[in-house]
Amino acid sequence: MPPESEKSTPALPDERDDPPVSGKDREDIALPSHVAGSGALDRLVNTARDFARAATAENTAKAYAADWKHFARWCRLKGTEPLPPLPEVIGLYLADLASVSGPSPALSVSTIDRRLSGLAWNYAQRGFTLDRKNRHIATVLAGIRRKHARPPVQKEAILAEDILAMVATLPHDLRGLRDRAILLLGYAGGLRRSEIVSLDVGKDDSPDSGGWIEIMGKGALLTLNAKTGWREVEIGRGSSDRTCPVHALERWLHFARIEFGPVFVGTSRDGKRALETRLNDRHVARLIKRTALDAGLRPDLPANERIALFSGHSLRAGLASSAEVDERYVQKHLGHASAEMTRRYQRRRDRFRVNLTKAAGL
Repeated sequence: MPPESEKSTPALPDERDDPPVSGKDREDIALPSHVAGSGALDRLVNTARDFARAATAENTAKAYAADWKHFARWCRLKGTEPLPPLPEVIGLYLADLASVSGPSPALSVSTIDRRLSGLAWNYAQRGFTLDRKNRHIATVLAGIRRKHARPPVQKEAILAEDILAMVATLPHDLRGLRDRAILLLGYAGGLRRSEIVSLDVGKDDSPDSGGWIEIMGKGALLTLNAKTGWREVEIGRGSSDRTCPVHALERWLHFARIEFGPVFVGTSRDGKRALETRLNDRHVARLIKRTALDAGLRPDLPANERIALFSGHSLRAGLASSAEVDERYVQKHLGHASAEMTRRYQRRRDRFRVNLTKAAGL
């Protein structure tokens, strides 16, 4: 049996981590027992299940599944059961996550909050309701926030001069053309890495599409099915072909001979031929880290710390920090619901451009 100190280690896939659930819970969506099935109704049940699965983003669903496995394992180690939801037990679980136990460090407040959201979602799928306002949960979580809360650790913003240095490290073969287009398009569009790789050349080109691109005379229009819903992102042409994201995209599509389907796909081992398989979003993260290191960004830090500084969000933060335009345009471009969220991405801005002290007459 694993030691109790492994509280912060993701549980390995194990059927024993899931408590026995009834057939109804396994099926999630099914016909009532008194309704006779038929071919048409059964097909609608399958369709409804597909829509239900699409209600949660794939990465979120994976995280919630890992949260449940971790909690179920923790319950076994403590001699209790995860079902039904007991606020007292969940409060103890949160306290354990926030405490240092052996070699395992305390989890951050944001991670603990995410774990709790994962439990609430999993309980809902099993027909239970988790009352997060119950005092056994709410007071423990409030105490954790008060004692351990700290400003979020933000990834380094990649600024305009940085992205140009990163692009310059790429070769000029087919793979280099693709990666150059990924970096420039992701930066100019302020795109999430999942949004970059989910793009298709045209509308409805593939069933797993997350949006499509239309190339026009003055730029490219991206229609995205993002976290906050559908939105359009307009990417204008740059001041030169060397730095223009639209030109880089056109070159990649031309030499890769892509006329439909996913925009960004893998290449053959020799880097000379485009394949049909859509890239995974992890490729974008690895690409950003590798080129940031090759470009010599943040030379004041050791290589391992430099790699940890950069991620897919560095592109979005870089655009928000570099674009010298009205904040509301940046907010719309990034698809943020509030100006406050946009400001979190702005690592470099004039915080006192609007002086309310003087405006108030002082």
